[in-house]
Amino acid sequence: QVQLVESGGGLVQAGGSLRLSCAASGRTFSSYAVGWFRQAPGKEREFVAAISRSGGSTLYTDSVKGRFTISRDNAKNTVYLQMNSLKPEDTTVYYCAAGWIFGRREDEYRYWGQGTQVTVSS
Repeated sequence: QVQLVESGGGLVQAGGSLRLSCAASGRTFSSYAVGWFRQAPGKEREFVAAISRSGGSTLYTDSVKGRFTISRDNAKNTVYLQMNSLKPEDTTVYYCAAGWIFGRREDEYRYWGQGTQVTVSS
């Protein structure tokens, strides 16, 4: 069982930066790939980024490539999402998720956090 808690969301102006954190409980965090997803009201949840168990491989959706960076510190049981050059269209709730499969699909992740709101003003 893994419990995930996101933090770091907030309000920022367009062009600004935020760093989201996903803190995990449990001693086996390094056994899981971790992904970030986001979901706007009335829309389906979409993949944002993922990182492999060791941190050696990453995936990004095209709309965030070059702006967002996912990283992890397994000693701290934490995954980060550094978000730079934020745009108003990045406004939504961001969720982290952990699973045994390193991929882009929601069904590849078993454990989910409660989400953190990111709002980018124009």
